[in-house]
Amino acid sequence: MERRSGAQGVSIQVNRQPSITPDALPALLADAEIAIIDHTGFPTKNARLCPRLKHVIFLGTGARSYMSPEELAEIGISVDIIKNYGDTAVAEFAIALMWAAAKSLAPMDRAVRAGNWLRTDGLQLTGKTLGLVGFGGIAGEVARIAVGAGMKVLAWNRSPKSCPGVEFTDLDTVLAQSHVLSMHLLLNDETRGFLSRARITQMRKGAILINTARGAVVDEAAMIDALKSGQIGHAGLDVFEVEPLPANHPLISLPNVTLTAHSAFRTQEASENLIDAALAHYTRLTGTA
Repeated sequence: MERRSGAQGVSIQVNRQPSITPDALPALLADAEIAIIDHTGFPTKNARLCPRLKHVIFLGTGARSYMSPEELAEIGISVDIIKNYGDTAVAEFAIALMWAAAKSLAPMDRAVRAGNWLRTDGLQLTGKTLGLVGFGGIAGEVARIAVGAGMKVLAWNRSPKSCPGVEFTDLDTVLAQSHVLSMHLLLNDETRGFLSRARITQMRKGAILINTARGAVVDEAAMIDALKSGQIGHAGLDVFEVEPLPANHPLISLPNVTLTAHSAFRTQEASENLIDAALAHYTRLTGTA
């Protein structure tokens, strides 16, 4: 932030404390009219203690995981999110999780490190069907890569979309036909628990589930039961209902999961896109553009 803002002649005060708690924000933002917030919770009760604050620029798309934009709006604080900054980064990560799951890379890695020569049969993905639930910029990039790899791509979206090489169809068809199902929904009241227990039973038995969206768009308890029963063959998960994932969480003990630490968006390129977009929001709000 310091490097990019300095190059653009924008004055930004960067807080360098290694860990920020929600309760520390009112003191830090006491004189601020605009706050740029990363993955730190900002409860409305704390925002009420920031009398000058008018705008929050959230570094990402998932502001609702950390604050309530609607409640903040009621007390005169607008929330801007940043879209599309990491579409390619997240898409590449989703594809990586898909390949890792299909080839059992994580279980073999764990076994070899433990001194066991585990050899497993993988799933050949060329010619298989990838289903995309939700279709924004990230899903479009996933589709581009998957089509190039020789996969058939089905997609369902709440509003009409079109994309070369992608067949848009109803949700039931996507669930039933997909060898790999990848979630690409924003989290809101309508999408919370969207991949429900009932919808999981509609999936092709043994399918791979990939989630780089938000943990709460999937019914986590139902997913765990499906992983245990084999209804879901493997899950590649970068997001969870509770983050960081608790040490005693049932997912940790399951062999047919690949777990990563909500890092799909973390590339140098995506970070620079994100900061530049945040600065563009800032200069618009301050009239310094």
